[in-house]
Amino acid sequence: MAVVFFAKLAELWNNMEQRLNTAVSNSRVGRYFKLEARTTCFTRELRAASTTFLAMAYTITVVATVLSESGGTCSVSDCTPLENGTLTQDCRSKANIGYENCIQTIKNELIVAVSLSSMIGCFLMGVLANMPFGLAPGTGQAMYMTYNLVGIHGSGIMSYQNALGLWLSESVLFIIIAASGLRAKLALFIPMSVRLACAVGIGMFMAFVGLQFNQGVGLIGPDPSSLVTITACAQTNPTTGQCIKGRMQSPTFWLASAGFLIMSYGLMNDVKGSMIYGILFVTFISWIRETPVTYFPKTDAGEARYKYFKKIVGFHKIKRIVGKISFTRFKKGDTWASLFTLLYIDLLATTGGLYTLAEIGGFVNDQGTFENEYMTYMLDAIATVVGSFLGVPPVVTYNESSTGIREGGRTGLTAVIIGLYFFLSLFLAPLLTSVPPWAIGPSLVMVGVIMMKVAKDIDWSNIREAVPAFITMILMPLTSSIPNGIIGGIGIYVALHLYDFVLRLIRKVKKMKKKDAVETELAGETTCTVGAVP
Repeated sequence: MAVVFFAKLAELWNNMEQRLNTAVSNSRVGRYFKLEARTTCFTRELRAASTTFLAMAYTITVVATVLSESGGTCSVSDCTPLENGTLTQDCRSKANIGYENCIQTIKNELIVAVSLSSMIGCFLMGVLANMPFGLAPGTGQAMYMTYNLVGIHGSGIMSYQNALGLWLSESVLFIIIAASGLRAKLALFIPMSVRLACAVGIGMFMAFVGLQFNQGVGLIGPDPSSLVTITACAQTNPTTGQCIKGRMQSPTFWLASAGFLIMSYGLMNDVKGSMIYGILFVTFISWIRETPVTYFPKTDAGEARYKYFKKIVGFHKIKRIVGKISFTRFKKGDTWASLFTLLYIDLLATTGGLYTLAEIGGFVNDQGTFENEYMTYMLDAIATVVGSFLGVPPVVTYNESSTGIREGGRTGLTAVIIGLYFFLSLFLAPLLTSVPPWAIGPSLVMVGVIMMKVAKDIDWSNIREAVPAFITMILMPLTSSIPNGIIGGIGIYVALHLYDFVLRLIRKVKKMKKKDAVETELAGETTCTVGAVP
């Protein structure tokens, strides 16, 4: 009886889903996003958007936390004065209630700014380019801004305001390059073997991140003798990630493994939304307090997370970071060097990553281009300006978009729904940012598994193609840098093809010399013939 009941319930649900998909596909929205033309439907786009958002929701807290370590726009004037009423420059590096409160305010504002800039970027990509990509401020850019430019609590080479001015200048140059069409040509300039290897390399990079302690399941960690080793320890150094005791006895690792198996079994049986189910399973269990796998342990950090989590709904106005842009640092030469370095790296990383996502989604045609390519590159560049005005690093297209593409996302409706999720995160940040890293890690590893299939299209029998592809793939995870992989792959590709280029050039020169000699000889014979006429 129960079996019959659930069978009828499933049939009813499927009929309702089919009617909903038909209604949306035939509506103005469905026709605008070309749902039928791209062989997709509303519920599939919804699943894809949910998967992508859950995979990249960590950016809200990661970017906000990293940037807040710089101190943001907080200054000495925000410090609590000493007993004699004076303020000292070192108050930012010491325990000071006033300065710490300012940093907490900055962090709250950054959470809103990250969510808002992500929402705008996703809406632009979805509505105008009709592509299923999720956008958010880059975590790598946030780390560079904090640790290389502004420094911890403002101890770096420039202020937070000047760093935003640097990003804005780079964004404007980025837009000019995209508008000229050079960015699209740059994507085609990347050799096919390197382009294919980019997908594999990015997948390996994401899987490597998903296996780490701080950002994933915690299976691997640092080792002084071999760089990395198996950890999954019961007790780990929170700063370095090194194992203290209990190797392979981490409760959160085994919970994450269960989540990974749920994803695997689901994908094996073609269950739609398998990644979401795995993420939600691990997350809900991790929210239970007083368990070995809780995300809210009885520690200062755990209590702080739980206190924020209990708010569920919360909103913070942006006052201290929005529009705080300065260009006074451009008088220094090192600022210009940083500008062009960032531009060069972003061009390679974002262009290569965006093109790879298009290939993963099956949008690239035989000519190496894809629909709305120019608009996609333009909007990706325009979105970078949004972040600068809101007080965060440039907004970029996230590689985690591949998780949603795997779930069937094929149109801009996926990006629009991701944008709506980021809109909700403006108010539900306490809830959405409490997804633990060991819940996200399994999905990143699964993406690595899925993206490996592109490797079969590389001509491994041709060393000239195989070596650049391998260098591209191996450098991305081992250097934690997509640009390094692309640069390394292109560099070795040029070096291996240099001999052929030089040989063709020599043959061409010889051919031209031979042709000139023949023409000279013919000209001489003609002169002699003319002179012999009486």
